[in-house]
Amino acid sequence: MHLTKTEPQGNVFRFYRMEIVRGLFGDWGLVRNWGRIGSSGQVRTDWFETEIAAKDARFDLHMQKAKRGYE
Repeated sequence: MHLTKTEPQGNVFRFYRMEIVRGLFGDWGLVRNWGRIGSSGQVRTDWFETEIAAKDARFDLHMQKAKRGYE
């Protein structure tokens, strides 16, 4: 899932990317990558016991970002 937020008048050009991946030990990771468009940004991975838990976390983050203007 790739979200962007652009506000040229405020010089805001941001991206937020989320991906669910399978771990080596049967766990599931939510990989988040965010930063300014055109840069590599920062990366964080949160680990979950089940795929459902990872998808729920992704949905919650998606809703938070939508409230902040990401599309």
